[in-house]
Amino acid sequence: MIKPLLSVAAAALLLNAPLHAQTAPNKKDLVAKIIQLQQPVLEALARQLVEQPALQALQQLGPAVQRLPAERREAVAADVQADARKYVEETFPLVRDKAVKAGPLMAPALEERFTEEELKQIVATLESPVLKRFQGTLAEFQRPIAEKTVADSRSLVEPKLKVFQEASAKRLGITPPAAPAASGNKK
Repeated sequence: MIKPLLSVAAAALLLNAPLHAQTAPNKKDLVAKIIQLQQPVLEALARQLVEQPALQALQQLGPAVQRLPAERREAVAADVQADARKYVEETFPLVRDKAVKAGPLMAPALEERFTEEELKQIVATLESPVLKRFQGTLAEFQRPIAEKTVADSRSLVEPKLKVFQEASAKRLGITPPAAPAASGNKK
């Protein structure tokens, strides 16, 4: 009597096992979900990759704008900033698409380094409404920190940047644009 019950129980378990395995998310599905949930991070990376060269170009053009006659400075600065915005607006979608497309490159590492249970925990964390709300406020929190850091460190950074630019220009055998502008504007 016990043997037939065990056989029935074993058969039921075997019949239910494939059904359970099909409904439970496997590692590949969990990794795909994580990559999907990380799309905003990939988009932020793309934005940074696009904006960084634009910001560097604006910084490099700053001394040249300062050398312009006072009556032209503001208009030229506005035009240059508009050009930088146009560059970002046109370039960001292209780079964003490439970054999102490259997202699956993290799949093998996720599958290798995390168990299925850990991947489930990662998905649960990334889907957390509190985390989403927190991430949505990060830019708001970071903006005043960035502004204060730039303001507080400008006087420390600019002399070092000038030395770097002058040394680089000397190595390249060119005259750095910042040096003549600084002495020309002070007179």
